[in-house]
Amino acid sequence: MASLPLHLDLHLIRILYLLLMEKNVSRVALKLNQPQPSISASLRKLRELTGDPLLVRGARGMVPTQHGESLLKPAKRILDEAESLFVRKSPFVPEEAARTFHIAAPDYLDTQFLPGVVAALRRGSPNSKVVIHSLGPGLDYLRMLSDGEMDLVIANWDEPPAHLHMSKLFEDPITCTMRADSPYARRTASDAMTLEDYLSLPHVAPSQMLPGYHGVIDAHLDRLGLRRKVAVESPYFGVIPYMLTQSDLVLTTGRQFIRFYERTLPLKSFTVPVKFPPMRFYQLWHQRVHQSPEHKWLRDQVSLAARALAK
Repeated sequence: MASLPLHLDLHLIRILYLLLMEKNVSRVALKLNQPQPSISASLRKLRELTGDPLLVRGARGMVPTQHGESLLKPAKRILDEAESLFVRKSPFVPEEAARTFHIAAPDYLDTQFLPGVVAALRRGSPNSKVVIHSLGPGLDYLRMLSDGEMDLVIANWDEPPAHLHMSKLFEDPITCTMRADSPYARRTASDAMTLEDYLSLPHVAPSQMLPGYHGVIDAHLDRLGLRRKVAVESPYFGVIPYMLTQSDLVLTTGRQFIRFYERTLPLKSFTVPVKFPPMRFYQLWHQRVHQSPEHKWLRDQVSLAARALAK
């Protein structure tokens, strides 16, 4: 069988389908609001392309040839599939949707923020599933975003990838914390920590999250030509406040994050003697889902949860 000519366009297929259905050049011309000679010319072209008359005279007008009849269903299928390519997508109805949302986030977020995101998604789309991914060295978030395996990344890097879309969520001012009954904490007022003290005290810091990423604290210190004494690195950020209670370690982190632990743990916070910018958290997503209704809804829920922190 000969291959389909590249110049056989959809309009010509539509004329073919209507001619086989109507079996009348004049009626097809009226349906398409085109002059009859134009439809007759298209029929001649179709006959040349197929090598078949397609329509021939019968006792009561034109009738399709056997080959013409065999083209009716394929022509209809092509037109239906072409129409489905350009039909407007139906609106996203979160209350009825049943899809899975994939979100990658670090574990040093405000303790109320991620639960607030999950709560908002559960309220708005109770039939959907939420999968939280740990944002660590083994997660190829760039590939997953571009391949559609990840919907959103929540992060606070100094320089997020420029090709991703970004919207700011919230800021968290920097503080440092240690065990309240440690020798240094007992003899030092909350606003009396010196720069020399800060740099010489033993610090606990999160492990490197991604290749080439050293964290906003050490990145800022490096820009100032300063270096703190990191005695412990841990990938389990949620455990670090408990490490403080049994050691002489100091943790530098966001004020909102540590506020939760101060309610139940014997911790004391200090004004950091370095002018750190606040931690800025934002959500990142790929261009491929920028206009997607369900992804717009997802981003709106994340933004609402972030705004709730300020209340």
